[in-house]
Amino acid sequence: MIGYVSLGTNDLDRALAFYDRVLAPIGGKRIQQMPDARGWTLYGAGRGKPMLAITRPIDGGAASAGNGTMVALYAPAREQVDSVHAEALALGAANEGEPGSRGPKSMNFYGAYFRDFDGNKLCVFHMPT
Repeated sequence: MIGYVSLGTNDLDRALAFYDRVLAPIGGKRIQQMPDARGWTLYGAGRGKPMLAITRPIDGGAASAGNGTMVALYAPAREQVDSVHAEALALGAANEGEPGSRGPKSMNFYGAYFRDFDGNKLCVFHMPT
């Protein structure tokens, strides 16, 4: 149902280098980049699948993270949750929750949380189908 989610950044080059590496373990790669001042860049595993856009704000103001806002990224396996979280922290992200099981056991939710250097909160998770 979700087409894409946008996250603002104040340092586009740093953000793109961060997301190039953090999203790679779950198949995320640059799909499109606009040659405008915002540098709107779309990541995903392919067109027609949920995507993540990284961009400077359209109003030219400073990017800031929303309180209570979080982007959750699906990982096909628990090992990829661990890998994405570790890579994010190695690149300077703030730890918001170590990889582990959460919620009722019947939910079988395994996730990890971090904030990028712009303060955006992300979760990477796995739930078997």
